[in-house]
Amino acid sequence: MRDVERILIIQTAFLGDVVLTLPLVQVVKDFFASSKIDLLVIPRSAEIVRTHPAVENVIVFDKYGMDKGFGGFVRTVRRIREQRYSLAIVPHRSLRSALIVFLAGIPLRIGFDTSAGRIFYNKTVRYQKDIHESERNLSLLQALGIHHSARQLPKLYPSQEDSKKVDELLRVFGIADTKRLIAIAPGTIWNTKRWLKERFASLAKLLTDDQFDIMLMGGKEDEALCSEIQSLSQSNKVYSTAGKLSILQSAELIRRCKLLVSNDSAPMHFAVAVGTPVVS
Repeated sequence: MRDVERILIIQTAFLGDVVLTLPLVQVVKDFFASSKIDLLVIPRSAEIVRTHPAVENVIVFDKYGMDKGFGGFVRTVRRIREQRYSLAIVPHRSLRSALIVFLAGIPLRIGFDTSAGRIFYNKTVRYQKDIHESERNLSLLQALGIHHSARQLPKLYPSQEDSKKVDELLRVFGIADTKRLIAIAPGTIWNTKRWLKERFASLAKLLTDDQFDIMLMGGKEDEALCSEIQSLSQSNKVYSTAGKLSILQSAELIRRCKLLVSNDSAPMHFAVAVGTPVVS
């Protein structure tokens, strides 16, 4: 098995799900040291895996855009078939993901027994609800006789350019010392997971009163929310970075912070992946 030439891992869910798949990617690379490992992800997730040293190629599956519908699905299957993978590992439990690896003719296909497309796998692993998702993803390797007991945290790899961009932003904000920097990520696509903006603002004010500088984190979709929290905090030590940084640049900024306070959303996983304590 260690002589497998090409391996495909599919995770086309949200950003956080991709981060929680990275321990699986790393352990697969550790075991199949000479193999090439490719990842199939959605466009927004591509950035966070392109710099990962264990990943050979990133295949973008724009399932809500140019690859939407039957035509896009067929094109994706053809792309995968052309690569002649020997092994597919699929943490994503959708029917579409299972069908892709089956129709692409990948001879060994591993997924969870709760997958909507489980009949298209030739090896399935029990989906354990009572363990952390990163550990659950690693359990897929049991189908290959690999039992990984050591704790494996995800890791992200911002580039030097990402670091320079963060340096530049901090200079614009007039922040030279990052020893008292705290990040707050108030956004999430799930409204039921949102802490109230007034409470984020109150927390930011308490922390700035304690001489901390606050970095409000988020994408362009969070600009209005972060601006409102900045205004509600009534503090000139609360700065909004929403829409100003890429994903890996945001991860680099979080890495420099003492702490991240976040909803249950992707930045929470970014913090773990760069070694920053997180309160969620």
